[in-house]
Amino acid sequence: MVQSKRQRNLFLAFCLVPTFILFAVFTLYPLFNGLYYSFFKWSGASSLAEFVGFENYRRLFSDEIIPSTIWHDYFLVITKVIGIMILSTFFAVALTQMKIKEAPFYRIVFFFPNIMSVVVIGILWMFIYNPSLGLVNSGLELIGLESWTRPWLGSEDWALPSLVLPSVWAGIGLFMLMLMGGISNISKSYYEAAEIDGATEWQQFWKVTLPLIWPQIKISILYIIITTLNGSFIIVQVMTKGGPNNSTHVMGSYLYEQAFVKYNFGYGATIGVMILILSLVTVLIMQFLMRREKVEY
Repeated sequence: MVQSKRQRNLFLAFCLVPTFILFAVFTLYPLFNGLYYSFFKWSGASSLAEFVGFENYRRLFSDEIIPSTIWHDYFLVITKVIGIMILSTFFAVALTQMKIKEAPFYRIVFFFPNIMSVVVIGILWMFIYNPSLGLVNSGLELIGLESWTRPWLGSEDWALPSLVLPSVWAGIGLFMLMLMGGISNISKSYYEAAEIDGATEWQQFWKVTLPLIWPQIKISILYIIITTLNGSFIIVQVMTKGGPNNSTHVMGSYLYEQAFVKYNFGYGATIGVMILILSLVTVLIMQFLMRREKVEY
């Protein structure tokens, strides 16, 4: 069908304008609105907002809790990237290369946590970590390791590491499926050629599988970083509410506390700006570190 230039432009506008409007309303407007209110002292409920300039930013740099929230966020980023990528890669390779008959069933089992609400996951793991009735302490007592039992979410030393396990458990399935898709697209002839050349299964993984699924691995790592820096506050809010003694506060949960509990909405907006900047800088650095030429055989 031959279309005039005007018809083509109208079609493009029909497709793009609604999307841009939604993007502007739900992304750009909150972004610039948050940046605007970071220069005000505002409770979030009052109609009066006092302009304070960079006072909120000076408070940000002098706040003793902020450095620990940043460290907690990046601790979760590092542990989640390592835990999720190792386990999801292992299961993806196992379910695609080892010819397991029950592979479709295991796909459903591993993906099941991804269809659950984060709130439900948090409540479930609160019961698992329960000091008296939880599976963790009960299991340790069963195998004679009573000295290892502890109030996991009530300990300043163990509360933050305890958040890693549910976060990793909830994320394995999605990234396993992404990697399985990449592995399934690799031609069997590559493995046959490698086997003829005498390569072991481990060498085939490092020299064939890993380079060819690197785009999926890169996307997965970046996605984990972004979702952790911007969304880890949900699991924190459900399981620990930043406690005990601020030992699990991440930037998002501290923002929530300041804006919606203590009604320091302007300062909360300032923390949001910090989260945005750190997220952008982290993603740019990781893209630089993970850059490599596309591998083709």
